[in-house]
Amino acid sequence: METATLSYNHQNGSNDSVDSTTNNSKDNHSSSHHKKHKKEKHKKKHKHHDRDRSKERDRSSSHHHKSSSKDKEKEKSKDKHKSSSSTSSSKPSSKNNGDIVIKHERQDVSMSSANSSPVKNQNSRSVSRSPEKKLYAQPASDSEDDIPLSARAKVSAKTPKIKKEEPMSDDDVPLISRASTKKPAKKRARSQSSDDDDYSDGSDYGSKKKKKPVKKQKTSQNSRKSTPSSSQRSTPTSSPRKKVKKEEEQEVWKWWEEAPRDDGVKWNFLQHKGPVFAPPYDKLPKSVQFRYNGKVFKLSPDAEEIAGFYSRFIEHEYTTKEKFNHNFLKVIAHGFLFAKKVVSLLMAWGAAIKCCLPRSSPVLGMLAESNVLLIVRGTDWRKSMTSEERDLITDLKKCDFREINEYYKMKSEERKAMSKEEKQKIKEENENLVKEYGIAVIDGHKEKIGNFRIEPPGLFRGRGDHPKMGMLKRRVIPEDVIINCSKDSKWPEAPKGRKWKEVRHDNTVTWLACWTENVQGQQKYVMLNPTSRLKGEKDWMKYEKARELAKHIDKIRKTYMDDFKSKEMRVRQRATALYFIDKLALRAGNEKDEDQADTVGCCSLRYEHIQLIDEQDGKENIVVFDFLGKDSIRYYNEVPVEKRVYKNLKIFMENKKEGDDLFDRLNTTVLNKHLNELMSGLTAKVFRTYNASHTLQQQLDELTPENGSVAEKVLAYNRANRAVAILCNHQRAVPKTHEKSMENLVTKITNKKDEIKNVKQDLKNCGKGTKEHEKKTAQMKRLKEQLQKLELNKADKEEGKEIALGTSKLNYLDPRISVAWCKKWDVPIEKVYNKTQRDKFRWAIDMAESDYRFD
Repeated sequence: METATLSYNHQNGSNDSVDSTTNNSKDNHSSSHHKKHKKEKHKKKHKHHDRDRSKERDRSSSHHHKSSSKDKEKEKSKDKHKSSSSTSSSKPSSKNNGDIVIKHERQDVSMSSANSSPVKNQNSRSVSRSPEKKLYAQPASDSEDDIPLSARAKVSAKTPKIKKEEPMSDDDVPLISRASTKKPAKKRARSQSSDDDDYSDGSDYGSKKKKKPVKKQKTSQNSRKSTPSSSQRSTPTSSPRKKVKKEEEQEVWKWWEEAPRDDGVKWNFLQHKGPVFAPPYDKLPKSVQFRYNGKVFKLSPDAEEIAGFYSRFIEHEYTTKEKFNHNFLKVIAHGFLFAKKVVSLLMAWGAAIKCCLPRSSPVLGMLAESNVLLIVRGTDWRKSMTSEERDLITDLKKCDFREINEYYKMKSEERKAMSKEEKQKIKEENENLVKEYGIAVIDGHKEKIGNFRIEPPGLFRGRGDHPKMGMLKRRVIPEDVIINCSKDSKWPEAPKGRKWKEVRHDNTVTWLACWTENVQGQQKYVMLNPTSRLKGEKDWMKYEKARELAKHIDKIRKTYMDDFKSKEMRVRQRATALYFIDKLALRAGNEKDEDQADTVGCCSLRYEHIQLIDEQDGKENIVVFDFLGKDSIRYYNEVPVEKRVYKNLKIFMENKKEGDDLFDRLNTTVLNKHLNELMSGLTAKVFRTYNASHTLQQQLDELTPENGSVAEKVLAYNRANRAVAILCNHQRAVPKTHEKSMENLVTKITNKKDEIKNVKQDLKNCGKGTKEHEKKTAQMKRLKEQLQKLELNKADKEEGKEIALGTSKLNYLDPRISVAWCKKWDVPIEKVYNKTQRDKFRWAIDMAESDYRFD
């Protein structure tokens, strides 16, 4: 049997203190007696039923949970006086320093007043911090048997009322709470009781249960293993990826749901950190040498850098072109006639001397012949040379760049062979750069910047046979750059020791920085990413203007067809040009300088660019177009035209020769002015956008198979897109990898057919209705679908090898047409737009429904 002795020290000798604890002692005595009785009963059962101990305790706890309401008033009075009293089961005795000593037959456990007043103090601190600690704080001994049953009942009774602020481990959850839950909770209760029993075996049952802890330890491990799964079921949480996606979705600015501005103001607040400049040049190692005429020659840093640019092209077809080499290194003698006084003055100012006046000019005639000055002007590479280098290097054929080329090839291979850690480091550096310079704040929203890195120096190539290929694109410096931001923002800081050309605060433009490039004199801009509001809003308005044209197109066509017979030649030319812009989606075309590529549009067509054929292949009034369009892409088309248009062209070509303008009384300014009179905001480009989007809508309606597979529908979409690309003359060279890619596809198709053949044979060998037959049938169906996809992919690649689909898809096709088509025909949007394109057209994806129509 078990005996317990309680001694109590009344420190102040006050009778009031003793009286104040009388009720509490009685309550504790009854609960302690009740506990003792239960423990003895539990101990006897444990001797015969070791495995049922945890269940008995759960039933005991449940029983007292039901009777806990009867003890509530007693417990309240107990809490009031708990700080000045101790739990006892016998009469209090003096001079025991407030300790409770419980003597067991087999083991003595000494517990300080932490079982009484310290417990209360812990609870009082946890009230102000977290309610869980108040409920689940334990005394110095972790055994539940040392807590009065009435207290445990009270705790469990209060548990449902407490709101959990954060998920708790199973070790913190009371047994009574776990016992009252569903099946998963019962498992946790059993595991937790096993843990408690392990402790009790050591303190209460002594040596008789020495073999049990090994088994109990396994149970405890099982409970720990099951804890995460049960906690996951009770507190479902999303994966980190989903959380990141949620955050990204929350950051999306749905600007299309706001009212658009029509006052010309693009932003009210704009802040960014400016562009990132190209890194400085790293000199070549001494072992890498440049040779001229077979002899080693040490170049100055500037000349060496430009020599490196050329060395990268020595294995490319560009260096076989005379124009490329001539622009890279040439010497031109310019004759200038100036008075000595004027020449010396201009040279003192550092001005460039160039005179285009003919020798017969009266101004020059006033000057003496002795005042002729011959100036030798070098081109790009020569400009960067020292006087010694200029005197020596005069023939490009004598220059040997091979060692420099080999060095840069070696550096390229080194970059490719970098370790995963090195690549990761570079990736992190780039990501940090994007975080710092790739974000702009516009009207309180963060937007990505599209091209915050300024292009490094190099050699200009251009498109097609550009007359300026081979010239140097010089390094852009801060003094070349104009910054645009709001006055009340933090202005971008120029690199140390440098300054910006200018800082503007123009909220009617969308660029963040600009500069003038030196080869063609064009303005270059740092703009926001295509996913930004400014870009997206511009696209949206562009397609809305094209949709507006759909409402006026019939009237406009009638107008220009009536003008075919106008008595004024300028009106006839304007009507004929507008006919070509409408029907053939030709660009308007602008006048070009002599040093620019000879590309033309409709208004700048010349006599040699068209050919008239009265009849061919059963067709009449054929016009053959053959000219270089934008980016020096050849436009060739044989198209039958209206009889009146054909007659007008014959009239326009009369008494003209090669080099003469076809529409000599028309230019783009005159044409766009007329278009604006027909419809506000109408330009030749709006016609091009309208015709492209209208063609896509029409082709999708005709080509989409109603009962086709997703692969068949995607092929139909690509064919519709190709029709638009052909209309807009979006051509490309056949990719170098096309032939290899087609060979791989043919091999895959052949292998797939062999697999199908083998499965057919297996089907014949196995009996119908068997599991094997069902398995092979499913396999056959899957293989046929795969074969169909491969064959469709092959057809798609072959048809589109010379057609560029991306340009029309991104710039001329209303994205809402594609989105609506995907929704209508249950085609995943990923089959049409990649991730970047989906971000760009997020507004269209959110806006368009399956019933959207362009016109």
